[in-house]
Amino acid sequence: MEKKLTLRLNDNVIKRAKKYAKHRKISLSKMIEAYLDSLTKEKDTNEEVEITPLIKSLSGIIDVPDDFDYKKEYREYIEKKYQ
Repeated sequence: MEKKLTLRLNDNVIKRAKKYAKHRKISLSKMIEAYLDSLTKEKDTNEEVEITPLIKSLSGIIDVPDDFDYKKEYREYIEKKYQ
């Protein structure tokens, strides 16, 4: 069952949101509904993520040490890239 909801928002926010929704060919109401739904939907902590066959085929290709710090490595890579 759908109900009407009145919101008070900044004019600039409304204009940008309408433009965003129009560009994606979705109504502003549906866009806001989807956003609120995603915020309030209960997450099932026991939900198991399905691993696709492609990912299964790739697992084990790279041998990474247990103490590998990917954040540190990525930071060093970015620093070097943008020097």
